[in-house]
Amino acid sequence: MFKTIESKILDATTAQLQVEKWQSEGLEIVFTNGCFDLLHYGHVRYLAEARALGDKLVVGLNSTDSVRRLKGEHRPINDELTRQTVLAALQSVDIVVVFQSDTPYDLIYLLKPDILVKGGDWQPTQIVGSDWVLENGGQVLSLPFRDGYSTTNLETKIKATSK
Repeated sequence: MFKTIESKILDATTAQLQVEKWQSEGLEIVFTNGCFDLLHYGHVRYLAEARALGDKLVVGLNSTDSVRRLKGEHRPINDELTRQTVLAALQSVDIVVVFQSDTPYDLIYLLKPDILVKGGDWQPTQIVGSDWVLENGGQVLSLPFRDGYSTTNLETKIKATSK
């Protein structure tokens, strides 16, 4: 069944209800999070790999203010609506939820995913929310980072070619 892009963008409470419904149906929920500012090959591969670990993928998306606090005043490059919409358009993504804080801990606590995933060089014990997920019988995984693919690299390339 085709879902509209907009129907995948939910607030935290609605996402919680949907996740609970899916879990009551026996589906495994995977959660990941990030800024996802300039979507690139590394992001798309990572999200597809994360989705393959379970039945549904929920992506926590840092709000604009959160990205600025974490990455600096020059970020995000894309506005929040654009970042939400691009993520929601991906087949691998089932829900996108924006969170305002610097970490998704409260969102992870609320959603209670079965599998928590991050990419790059994060060790599972370093992943925010890993304590909660593990205490509740879930799994925490770190997926391989794809060298050479990052928003920072893209930003550098764009700046170099615009001079």
